[in-house]
This record gives sequence, C-alpha cells and structure tokens, in this order.
Amino acid sequence: MKIGLYFGTFNPIHVGHLAIANHMAEYSDLDKIWMVITPHNPFKKKSSLLANHHRYRMVDIALEPYDKIEPSKIEFDLPQPNYTVNTLAVLEEKYPDYEFCLIMGEDNLKSLHKWKNYEVILERHDIYVYPRISEGAVENQFKDHPKIHKVAAPIMELSSTAIRKGIVAGKNIRPLLPEGVWKEVDEMRFYK
Repeated sequence: MKIGLYFGTFNPIHVGHLAIANHMAEYSDLDKIWMVITPHNPFKKKSSLLANHHRYRMVDIALEPYDKIEPSKIEFDLPQPNYTVNTLAVLEEKYPDYEFCLIMGEDNLKSLHKWKNYEVILERHDIYVYPRISEGAVENQFKDHPKIHKVAAPIMELSSTAIRKGIVAGKNIRPLLPEGVWKEVDEMRFYK
C-alpha cells in the first residue's frame, strides 16, 4: 500500500488542505493519504498553536466524509523537536509493508535542501509536489529528480494564519473551514 504523508500543524485544518489531500487521493497513484498533525514545526512560532488533541479532533472531524484520507498523530509521541526523517524511520519500522511518500507544496520543495538529512529522504521516498505561489526558485538538483513528482493539483492560496487573523478580527471565516471544524472553532472559541 502506498501512503502519502501530508504533514502540517493544521491550526486549523481548512478547505484548502482538504482540496489538496482529496486531489492527491483521487488523481495520483497513492492509495491513502495520512494527514500527519505535527506537534511543533521547528521553523514556526508556537504561541498560537492549539493543543495537539484539539487539532487532531478538528482533523478527524474534517476527514469523516473521506474514505481515502485519515488523521495521524504518529508525531505526538516522538521527541521534540522532531524532523521528518525521524518520523519516516518510525513509520517504516512500524509498517514495513507500506510504502511512504511525502506530499508537499512547491514552497517546501524550494527549502528541501535545508531539511535534516534530506538526501536520505530523497533516496528512500518519493515526493509529490503540489503547486504554490511563492518566492524563490527550486534548486537545480530537485528540478528533474526521478523521486520528485509534480502533481497538477489546484493552487490553494489559503492559510491557517489568515483564518486565525480573520477570527481575531471578528470576520466570517465559515466558508473557509469544513462545517464540523467551523462548529468546533466557534463553540470552543478557538483563536479568539
């Protein structure tokens, strides 16, 4: 079974995340997509990050209608800060019959050369890249790499940061979140 790992803080998960995950599930050779909720990205500030269990619950709610996409909290029990290469090693050990691939935006591909042990990741795992509008260029070593597959997914210029700011400003962000997630955010007064 070929599993696409879509990592993110999902703070909160929004319709852009779902559109990309569903596109990967339906239009690539991946059998399933696991949305891996990351406890804390070493490159992000932690201040506005909801507790792991709240973000996991929202991802779980959002994914109820999708058979091929499921939440994963594999990183919750790993030492922090954690790196993708470590998560992949744990998953390979735990699920030896599965083939794990990464799903990332083109913006992340541009900084892949800065990732811990990125050469090991590329040697052992395929990477599925969806388009993003972002500054900078993809490193030459990644342009025609046999393990990197560009997927013509829709460009989603929607961010959790913008959604959180909208909530703080009292804006109606309801159309940007799956219905169940919007209810959870509203009832729990998240990000206010």
